[in-house]
Amino acid sequence: LSGGQAQRVALARALATRPRLLLLDEPLAALDARTRLEVRAQLRRHLAEFEAVAILVTHDPLDAMVLADRLVVVEHGRVVQEGAPADIARRPRTDYIAQLVGLNLYRGQAEGHRVRLEAGPAVATTEELSGPAFVAFPPSAVTLHRDRPAAGSARNLWRCEVAGLETHGDQIRADLTGELALAADLTTVAAAELGLHPGAEVWAAVKAAQTHAYPA
Repeated sequence: LSGGQAQRVALARALATRPRLLLLDEPLAALDARTRLEVRAQLRRHLAEFEAVAILVTHDPLDAMVLADRLVVVEHGRVVQEGAPADIARRPRTDYIAQLVGLNLYRGQAEGHRVRLEAGPAVATTEELSGPAFVAFPPSAVTLHRDRPAAGSARNLWRCEVAGLETHGDQIRADLTGELALAADLTTVAAAELGLHPGAEVWAAVKAAQTHAYPA
């Protein structure tokens, strides 16, 4: 048996005994991409019908989000956040979790509809808060411009520089530095039209409605 086949047999053998406690340590790690999708879906169905306790340890955020009813995130041997997958995906509390769920995350001081960051500019939001707060937005919410855009609906505008470009699924992920360090996703066509390359200066814009602020 290959490593992936052996892992699938081990899963089947563990589930067949209908244990009262099931411990899974990286159960899908040895599978190829296509098989992983199939086995993940099958495992989710089995766990949904599982009447006992199942504990899954994984570094894969998709496995965690799909398979778990409750997440406990551990960083450097310390629990940093726990809760339902949807809650953690919407309100990450550390940079590590934000990277796992694919969000730009910042911490600062909220003053009404603005969050003034600890190291950087203020971010306009639709939520009204006061005190320590997080503000997050997905890379897909960022639009890039080579010239400063005219006043429009985007209330957040920062001058940045392209630090790096990489393929991210069917899009290009641009890592930006400057007034605010952030990640932006755009199509390959948009990246070509903008002539993006490391060192290129751009303006990054984000609508306030596409940000999400919540208490720290």
